[in-house]
Amino acid sequence: MTPATPRIAIIGAGPGGLTCARVLQRNDVPVTVFEHDASAGARPQRGALELHLTTGQAALRAAGLQKEFAAVARPAGQEVRLLDHTATVLFQHAPTPAPTPAPAPGAAGRAEIDRGELRRLLLDSLTPETVRWGSYLRTLHPLGDGRHRAEFDDGHTETYELVIGADGSWSRVRPMLSDATPHYTGVTFVESGFEDADTRHPEVARLVGAGSMRAESAGKALIARRCSRGRIRLYAAFRGSQDWALEAGVRITDTEAVRAVLLDRFAGWDERLLALLRDNDGGFANRPLFALPVPHTWTHTPGLTLLGDAAHLMPPFARPGAGLAMLDGAELARNLTGHRDPDEAVSAYEAALRPRAAEAAEHAARGLAEALAPDAPRGSLRHPRDRPR
Repeated sequence: MTPATPRIAIIGAGPGGLTCARVLQRNDVPVTVFEHDASAGARPQRGALELHLTTGQAALRAAGLQKEFAAVARPAGQEVRLLDHTATVLFQHAPTPAPTPAPAPGAAGRAEIDRGELRRLLLDSLTPETVRWGSYLRTLHPLGDGRHRAEFDDGHTETYELVIGADGSWSRVRPMLSDATPHYTGVTFVESGFEDADTRHPEVARLVGAGSMRAESAGKALIARRCSRGRIRLYAAFRGSQDWALEAGVRITDTEAVRAVLLDRFAGWDERLLALLRDNDGGFANRPLFALPVPHTWTHTPGLTLLGDAAHLMPPFARPGAGLAMLDGAELARNLTGHRDPDEAVSAYEAALRPRAAEAAEHAARGLAEALAPDAPRGSLRHPRDRPR
């Protein structure tokens, strides 16, 4: 970029925002990341992310972090099982045996990394003090010529020539560009899990297999996926009000009460599947699913843009959400470092983003609709290898 390189702020220290910052800094472009969390460890980073060659791994290559990624990643579990409510296996894709020696993570197109490991990898790649923790964006004030004054909740303000909204589902930057707000999809995931499943829960481990398993019937589903260190994450998915727990008279923190409600919702399912709800370790977490309209578009506005869930929030189904956000961040940063005019760079990025995001969102919505359809798993049998991310 030219000596008139704009002051750039990224709002949000998720995978997309951190990838964008890394690629900018790798090309000697200064940037500041503002994050609401008080510190890197303020919120537990649970679960694993599956990064594909063409999205998340492509972004890490642009960031120059492929070696660091290979050191902590692992081959993704490729087995896919689709069951009905009787625990009858309707479809099973078993991976071919790995060659000896085993290929490097990602060699087959997919690799997994724990969320916390990915965040540490990206944070460690940035120059010190890049991320300003405990900084919540209150509002943006347009100043003309693409400049915006960012006002934070502690009262301090700073002026930037480019503000990148990487701040997720409830983005504070998005309202400056778009009237769209996330809508409830009508589907809730209730998350739980198993620790050291092969040893402590062998029957559950055998049911889930070496990758992912989902059982579907009449608008409900149980979705399980292998994670690192013997963990299995489970999602009980169903259609209904996002206030289902309140309407049932229970608090999500009351584990046994929630368990009883879920067992009642899944009454009549095979006992092997109900064990997923009875025997989990720890409590439950409520995850109502929200999405932006498809396609989500906005009029290009100098000095502002979006990436990741701020730009294309979609159900966590069939497409790699974190990887897509990382690709957004890498491509935006590469555009900025490859154009002399930052506004032209952002405009070109947005033009390429829209069709890619719309295709992914349509695919995710279809996968969710089929998995939770009244005649499920009939629809899912048309695309049985689509998996929740």
